[in-house]
Amino acid sequence: MLPTQGSIQFSGYTDLYDIVVPQDHELRKLNALCENFDFIYEELKDKYCLDNGRMAEDPRMLFKYLLLKVIDNLSDVDVVAHSRYDMSYKWFLGLAPESDVIDPSTLCKFRKQRLGGDGLLDKLIGKSVKIAVDNGLIKSKEIIMDSTHTYSRANAQIPVNVLQQISKQLRKAVYGLDKDAKKNMPEKYEGTDLEKEVAYIETLVEHVSKLPVAMFAAVSEKLNLLKEKLDDVKDHYDVSKDGDARRGHKTQDSSFFGYKTHIAINQERIITAATVTSGEKDDGSQMQTLIDKSIENGMEVETVIGDGAYCSKENMEESKEKKITVVSKVNALVREGRSDDRFTFNKDAGMYVCPAGHMAIKKYVTKDKMVETYQFDVRKCVVCKMRETCFKYGQEHKSFSVCHRTEIQKEQMDFQETDEFNEKYRTRYKIEAKNSDLKNNYGYDRAESYGLQAMTLQGAVTMFACNMRRIMRMMQEKDKTEA
Repeated sequence: MLPTQGSIQFSGYTDLYDIVVPQDHELRKLNALCENFDFIYEELKDKYCLDNGRMAEDPRMLFKYLLLKVIDNLSDVDVVAHSRYDMSYKWFLGLAPESDVIDPSTLCKFRKQRLGGDGLLDKLIGKSVKIAVDNGLIKSKEIIMDSTHTYSRANAQIPVNVLQQISKQLRKAVYGLDKDAKKNMPEKYEGTDLEKEVAYIETLVEHVSKLPVAMFAAVSEKLNLLKEKLDDVKDHYDVSKDGDARRGHKTQDSSFFGYKTHIAINQERIITAATVTSGEKDDGSQMQTLIDKSIENGMEVETVIGDGAYCSKENMEESKEKKITVVSKVNALVREGRSDDRFTFNKDAGMYVCPAGHMAIKKYVTKDKMVETYQFDVRKCVVCKMRETCFKYGQEHKSFSVCHRTEIQKEQMDFQETDEFNEKYRTRYKIEAKNSDLKNNYGYDRAESYGLQAMTLQGAVTMFACNMRRIMRMMQEKDKTEA
């Protein structure tokens, strides 16, 4: 049953808060700006029973726990422990000074069972932007875009080793039920060549599936697990406990395994929109989504500022239709007239990425510099799940070529030479500072849990906390100026 009382409990010790928690304390300001977080109650009340069952913890209080956890970069256990003796925490949570705190496991259940729905990221960012607009803090009509990467909680494993380990478990399960099955089992491969290992696994799966023992759970469970890992290897090469994480590239020589958060901020450094994707997604594909979400959240957008990743033909044309000026430099390596639009350009690495998320390993340029050819690792292509669409068996190399720019990008190059462009482009540093702030001050450099949904939830709470603190600083500066 959901409680309706959200104020501080009655206690003879409540007056202590007036002594130990100053009226200008950050948490008092945050609670006032968010109107005691009643919007959280309205958003989540449909996920509770209002008149039956055991009394649930107030969702407003649990959300405040998550905010405190992000603000001070604490674990679930530590934020609850701090709440036991920190009077400012207890005031913010709506607890009486002598009240007990929750069990840390409650926060885990709250995240999974109550906050697990879609749209929370947009709603929290939208709420913070509305608070900024209502307080007259947003004057600009420009947004700045970029992405930041977050490492997965789990590390990627070597595909060959994973397949060999699970196939060993499958064979052991089969032999445990039928000792004679070993005589007809396919010859085991024990090398390090992934192509040969995949071929062996496919033969093994086909053979075991036809055996009578395949109907037993001890065998069928291992068989299904092996099939799943084989699909993972073919799909994105990497294998990990975090099934949604993917390998992305910051430069040609460095990569990360995890997720990307695509962020738009305004000139006041308030986050106006964000999307969370797996690590291999390119930045440019998220540009129009970020524009639309920023407008929905209350921003008036006339200009978009970003790096070369956003200066594609499609983005330029769509932005022109929306009467939005794009302040983005045309990268010399980004060409149009591609032979396959599924290949995307990674501006950080200066290389193209195939539809499966694998980056090119070499680049060749013609003498006239009009055509560039990118070569991919064939060892990955032969086991890739998408090989039938862009690769033929027997090929010694897999390459992809691009040619010169389109007219709309040539117009953009002329715009690059103007003083207006240079003046606006110089403000792009603000998004880099915001990404650094999220990672260094809010623990956004590594995922707290597994999966894209958990990463999106982490991003939602983190960016809401970041926005609210920025809004409070701006209001303090505004009060000083007016005084």
